Amino acid sequence: MQYGEIPGVTKPVARLIQGTVMIGSDKIDYSFNLLDEILALGGNTFDTAHGYGNGDCERTLGRWIEARGVRDQVVIITKGAHHNQDRARVTPFDITSDLFDSLARLRTDYIDLYLLHRDDPSVPVGPIVEVLNEHLAAGRIHAFGGSNWSHRRLQEANEYAATHNLVPFVVSSPHFSLAIQFKEPWANCVTLTGEANAEARAFYTWSQIPVLAWSSLAGGFFSGRFRPDNLDSFTAYLDRLCVQSYCYPENFARLERARQLAEQRGATPAQIAMAYVLAQPFPVYPLVGCANSAEFAANAAALNISLSPEEIAWLEHGDAGRDRDGRDRLAGAPF
Repeated sequence: MQYGEIPGVTKPVARLIQGTVMIGSDKIDYSFNLLDEILALGGNTFDTAHGYGNGDCERTLGRWIEARGVRDQVVIITKGAHHNQDRARVTPFDITSDLFDSLARLRTDYIDLYLLHRDDPSVPVGPIVEVLNEHLAAGRIHAFGGSNWSHRRLQEANEYAATHNLVPFVVSSPHFSLAIQFKEPWANCVTLTGEANAEARAFYTWSQIPVLAWSSLAGGFFSGRFRPDNLDSFTAYLDRLCVQSYCYPENFARLERARQLAEQRGATPAQIAMAYVLAQPFPVYPLVGCANSAEFAANAAALNISLSPEEIAWLEHGDAGRDRDGRDRLAGAPF
């Protein structure tokens, strides 16, 4: 495993971050065994959220951490202030309420990295930055960031922090993968993929704010299960999301190029897709939802695959990318 540093987090952060949507109190033996195996492979960083499993994912992760006595070893990332069916909830009150719920469920007195699960652009950034700094000063969180925040809104929040002598957002968690997200799988998502988001990628290249990329393998798109001729056969909820969000001709062309490069490298298409995510000119920590340790180990192997700028450009654009370097150029620093 490789590790990075995130400002405020006092432990090394695994470059591959394991999600927790697959664990729960109704399968406690499986959940504990999975978490044991991920940690044994060096995966010390776990992503969860106030809303996952109506709180059961946080509770299960907290039970495991307490039972194993590993709080000083693991990095907990959790998220709060997600909208509900009645209203947007990105307010100081909801942030505080969700945070205290998460602390209790996770059986801890601090969160290593706290993310706002969604944004509400109608809410001024000032009160949001201020309440997060209050929890930071109280020691309840050690660092914070935004999940599905646009880069411009993130910049606005950090400019407010700078002018008020406050701590800024230190990470961002949008979607990013080799597969372009043509349709958001859930409401109010943010992606860095596609030509339309070149400015956002340039911002992260310029700022070097770490990106915690969710759906880094596009919901299983690179597994090879999805083909243009079988898309109507998928009925499971997550499979249908993959079909609706990623199963488009341009992505199937990218998948084919990943297959070709994988054959040359002795890897799998998914490992090439993961290596692509890791090879960006800004720091990326891919989020993965591995159901077993073999999947986690296979993803971790991509950390040892280096892609050249020419290979990155070819994965993105095919032969048309041979004259490109695969990176988003900055015309100065317009941010």
